[in-house]
Amino acid sequence: MKVLVDEMYDGIDVKLKELGFEAYSVKKLIAEGKKLQSDYSVIKYAEENGMVMVTEDTEVGKACKENEIPYVLLDNDAVFKFILQELNTLKNR
Repeated sequence: MKVLVDEMYDGIDVKLKELGFEAYSVKKLIAEGKKLQSDYSVIKYAEENGMVMVTEDTEVGKACKENEIPYVLLDNDAVFKFILQELNTLKNR
C-alpha cells in the first residue's frame, strides 16, 4: 500500500516504511523538487500515484472524500477516540 503523509506528520513516513508500507512525506517530496505547495497539488499527487492520504487538514479530507481518494483523517474526533481507547485500556488493567 502506498501512503502519502501530509507535511504536519513528516517522520511518520519513516515509521510506516519500517512496518512495510510504501510511504512518502509531502515535506520530503517538496525538498526533492516536487511541486506540492497547494492542497490541490497534494491531493492530485496522491490520486495520480494511487496513494492513501494521511492528514489532519479537514479540507484535504473533504476533497479526498469528494474525489473518492482514500484517506485517513486525524482530526480532533480521531484523536479523542484514540485517547479514550487508551484510557479505557489503562482503566481495565
